[in-house]
Amino acid sequence: MNTSSGSGADLRVNVLVKPIRSGLKTNLVITTSRRTYLLELTSTDKTWMASVSWEYPRDRMLALQRQAQAASAAAPVDSGLSLENLRFRYAISGSNPPWKPLRAFDDGAKVYIQFPAGIAQGDLPPLFVIGAEGDGQLVNYRFRSPYYIVDRLFGAAELRLGGDKGDVVRIERTDGVARRN
Repeated sequence: MNTSSGSGADLRVNVLVKPIRSGLKTNLVITTSRRTYLLELTSTDKTWMASVSWEYPRDRMLALQRQAQAASAAAPVDSGLSLENLRFRYAISGSNPPWKPLRAFDDGAKVYIQFPAGIAQGDLPPLFVIGAEGDGQLVNYRFRSPYYIVDRLFGAAELRLGGDKGDVVRIERTDGVARRN
């Protein structure tokens, strides 16, 4: 007998087997969209199974990863960040490495640099703030995937990776405050 329980994403199809006497033998084929199960069924007087189920560690792991990614995407970038204070006034230029930021913005106190998803798995470029003389100075920042959070505002900065011939991505404020070399 075939029945179901739950609804939507929690819908489960149940297969119920109830032998009418002991000593019966048969097989049962259950085909799903992902697997086929071949079962040998034998009825006895004394032993029985109230239920049989299967668990797939890989499927469970993938589901947990999807949940973690969704929670991470929904998590706030930084505590106390207010949408009314965000200013998207930065231009991103330079080479085109896989880690090139998607956008940069500030809240009047900190600069947030958003990288593509998965950046935590690769090399992260150091951030240099460009000073009045055009020299790059390392600055304090932290990484909260997928953002760099810089604890100060700047007119221009560069992400550099790979030495003299490596990748350089420049981030400049576009409201007339950026310093150009």
